Amino acid sequence: MIDLYFWPTPNGLKISILLEELGVPYTVHPINITKGDQFSPEFLAISPNNRMPAIVDHEPDDGGDPISVFESGAILTYLADKHGQFGGNTPREKIAVSEWLFWQMGGLGPMAGQAHHFRQYAPETIPYAVDRYTKEVGRLYGVMNTRLGTVPFLAGESYSIADMAAWPWVVSYEKQGQDQEAFPNLKRWFDTIAARPTVEKGRRIGEAWRAEHSNTSDEARKILFGQTAR
Repeated sequence: MIDLYFWPTPNGLKISILLEELGVPYTVHPINITKGDQFSPEFLAISPNNRMPAIVDHEPDDGGDPISVFESGAILTYLADKHGQFGGNTPREKIAVSEWLFWQMGGLGPMAGQAHHFRQYAPETIPYAVDRYTKEVGRLYGVMNTRLGTVPFLAGESYSIADMAAWPWVVSYEKQGQDQEAFPNLKRWFDTIAARPTVEKGRRIGEAWRAEHSNTSDEARKILFGQTAR
């Protein structure tokens, strides 16, 4: 059994999608990031960076005590390795999966997150920041579009955790100032993955929570965007 500590953001959806693809049992524990649940001592014990998602695996392969994993890329890798799925079947495939997973973690996610912030949540419009991050997300979409013009999925011929990592960040392409029609290979890939019933099920986890708890209230903004070392 997996305990999934989750809120329906792109990083959270990566894990719910993978768990649905794997068909393994899991229990969802909401971490309402607009209310500060991520700072509770209980959650910090498994995710010291006070960010979700995180998991606790109660049946690790070594037969020992439950193991906790934080950071979405690490969770994806852990689960793919444990279940022998979606992580590449050969050494070369595994390298490609790692490359594109790290690419998402270090590039697409942070840049799309900044585009979201300055386009949707910043208390005042900063044209330089909006332009900077919108263009960078467009560049990254272009990287994906070029790659997906030669192979069906980011890591090559097989659907993998690299796709599951990137796909949720493309869901809100309009809020990032992007036009999917300008990236036909990316759009083909996006629609292919969206059509998977397991992806649709994983995407819908916690959907109502997000509608109920706004990210734009003054209280939520202070919690989400006002954090310091203290």
